[in-house]
This record gives sequence, structure tokens and C-alpha cells, in this order.
Amino acid sequence: MQKELYFAAIGTGFTCLATVLGAAMVFFFRKEMRPVTQKVFLGFAAGVMIAAAVWSLLIPAMEMAESAGQNVLLHVGGGFLLGGAFLMLLDMLLPHLHIGSDEAEGLPSRWRRTTMIVLAVTLHNIPEGMAVGLAFSVAAQDAGSLSGALALALGMGLQNFPEGAAVSLPLKSQGVSAPKSFACGAASGVVEPIFGLITVLVASSITGLMPVILSFAAGAMLYVVVEELIPEAHLGEHSHSGTISVMAGFLMMMLLDVMLG
Repeated sequence: MQKELYFAAIGTGFTCLATVLGAAMVFFFRKEMRPVTQKVFLGFAAGVMIAAAVWSLLIPAMEMAESAGQNVLLHVGGGFLLGGAFLMLLDMLLPHLHIGSDEAEGLPSRWRRTTMIVLAVTLHNIPEGMAVGLAFSVAAQDAGSLSGALALALGMGLQNFPEGAAVSLPLKSQGVSAPKSFACGAASGVVEPIFGLITVLVASSITGLMPVILSFAAGAMLYVVVEELIPEAHLGEHSHSGTISVMAGFLMMMLLDVMLG
């Protein structure tokens, strides 16, 4: 059990570090991120997450369920739906504010604007932490799965870097100090190790639950993509840059998984 947690901590620590480094861009750039650049980053993140949900989560979940003699539809399909429902519930309850929006979502709250912006990005990072933590937990038990876990962590890290900057730079442009903007951007990535380790603990405590947890993470991830990332990548007029970036992110994650996994 300690080995699984150790591996999960390394994997989610890497993706969290990528977010922190992205948030640190606030010390090097004075201007806010251009809307087209933000669309590209959001689209790229969406593409990465879609590919990761399929190749790194759903397919391994189905293979595990079949090898264990479990009902694939029940364990994988059910876990997938539960993951989407879980993120939908958080989206409805947790007060949060998306960058560029003036109206907060979730339950009414008097929380500060900066706090709700951080929480909006935190929602995106929950399923990412679950996915990376589970992948490295499996790799701790099966060395052959390590390359796939590394591919997933690398893909998530590549899209977390601009995500960290997408939090810190707009906050600074709104008058928040650079150190506080950095702290907010970095804090949004801390949730990944937390949820990654919690998920590994839950999955390891109940035998045969891994296919359900993997598909749960996939459902949560796709909810984020459809509900948040893709719409935000196409704000206003039709965005060819957003569409192309989604395809580029999907292709990159798919190639990483195929070549390394």
C-alpha cells in the first residue's frame, strides 16, 4: 500500500508542479493573456483530457473488468455515469467563478472573487488528480503500466502549465498583487495530489473496485470537458483556433499513450 501511495504522490506531484510553474509566469509577463491564446490553451486541455479518458482510463477499466470476470456495463458504464454525476453535483453546489464571467455559479456565496476563480479551476483538476493517482497506483503493482502512467502525467502536466498561467495572469490584470496571483494559481493545482491519494486509498481498500474508480475518473473528466472547457474555448464567434487546439491536444495525448503505453 505504501508503494502505491508513493507512486501516486510522485505522479500527482509532477502535475501539481506544472500548475505551479505556470502560475509563476505572473512574475515574467505584465499583460493579461490574450483571448485567442486562452481559447487555444482551453481547447488543448480539452483534447488532452478526452484522449486520456479513453486511452488511459476507460480502456484499462474495461480490460480489468473483463479479466476479473466482472460485468463491464455495470462496473465501467456505472462508474462512468457516477463520475459525471459527481462533478455535476460539485458544479451545482460549489460557488465558483470562471475567468471572463461576471456571474458566479453554484450556491449563493459572499466569498471573494479570487477565491471563486481558484475554485473554478480546482473543479477541473479534481478528475485529473484522480486519473494520475490511479495510473501510478496501477504502475506500482505492474511495472508494465509505468510507461502509460508517465504518458498520462506528461500530458496532464503539459496542459496544467498554461492552466496555472490562465489563473494568475488575469488576477494580476484585475489589480491583485503578483505574489497573491501566483499563490492563487498554484493553489488550484494542490487539489490534484490530495484527490489522487484519496482515490488510491479508496480503490485499494475494496477489492475489485479499480475498474469502477478508473471509469469514475473518466466520467468526471469528460463532464469537465463538455460542461466547461469546450464552451469556454468557443466563446463568441466560432473559433477555428479552439477547434484546432482540441484536435491537437487529443492527438498529442493519443500519441503519448500509444508510444509510451
